[in-house]
Amino acid sequence: MSCPDCFRGGVSRSHSTGKEITIHGVKTYVAEPEASVTPKGIIVLITDAFGWDSVNNRVLSDHYAKRGFLVYCPDLMNGHAMSPSVITPIETLLEKTSWFTTIFVKWFLFLEVLYHVIPWVLTCTPSKTETHVIKYFQALRTSPPPFQTKDLKIGAAGFCWGGKHTVTLAKDDPKHRVIRHSSQTLSSAPEPLIDAAFVAHPTYIKVPDDIDPIKIPISWSVGEEDLQMKGPDIEKVKVLLESKKDAEHDVQIIPGAKHGFAVRIHPEDKEQVAAAERAEEQAVSWFSQCFS
Repeated sequence: MSCPDCFRGGVSRSHSTGKEITIHGVKTYVAEPEASVTPKGIIVLITDAFGWDSVNNRVLSDHYAKRGFLVYCPDLMNGHAMSPSVITPIETLLEKTSWFTTIFVKWFLFLEVLYHVIPWVLTCTPSKTETHVIKYFQALRTSPPPFQTKDLKIGAAGFCWGGKHTVTLAKDDPKHRVIRHSSQTLSSAPEPLIDAAFVAHPTYIKVPDDIDPIKIPISWSVGEEDLQMKGPDIEKVKVLLESKKDAEHDVQIIPGAKHGFAVRIHPEDKEQVAAAERAEEQAVSWFSQCFS
């Protein structure tokens, strides 16, 4: 389930530098490394509720690209991403205010938020969007690589809503596997859709049901004060992943960080910025290791 923290936070003051194109029938924001750099692989950023055209998600994609990756940030919600207009009213709803504001203002703000949240919940739950996500990755795996390589590496980086889909990909369900494009020199047998996964403050996760089946190397970043995945649950995740012999893992708990810390920070808050930078470094290091 989603929580109020899924729809609150700050908005980046930076400007995205990538481009919008259509990839396998899906609108996709593309961030590329410098022209002289051959990408280490593709990272598909599976976003939070605010979707592919959120400036926060696009700027984060740019950051990954500057570290040597080709980054795709696709519209996996089919145009139904959460409107950024809910951020301000939700922040006000969660603040302590005067009795006048509470009685006469917050009620209208609550209705405004519901106007956006209810349609999003009805159209974008993981069960309704999973097929679309899987098809996108299957198309990536079976198509010619977008740059010269004999072993295309594909990673999924999921945040909040996208974390659930990333964990699903990391389970490597045999029925999702496909045969790579003929230009690849590996096995001709069906293979996993991704080579590595990173999740930050994922939602909709069930412990242990979503953790036991994981087979793909996965790195996990969660805030110490996350309302979605509290201390006992993340400790269970650590124990379950540590017990596995068939999947590398990395679990980091970020002190003082709340849900959404990796992508929706307030730029003026130095502690939030530091937490987001730590998650970014964790993701980049993980993919660099797994793609090498």
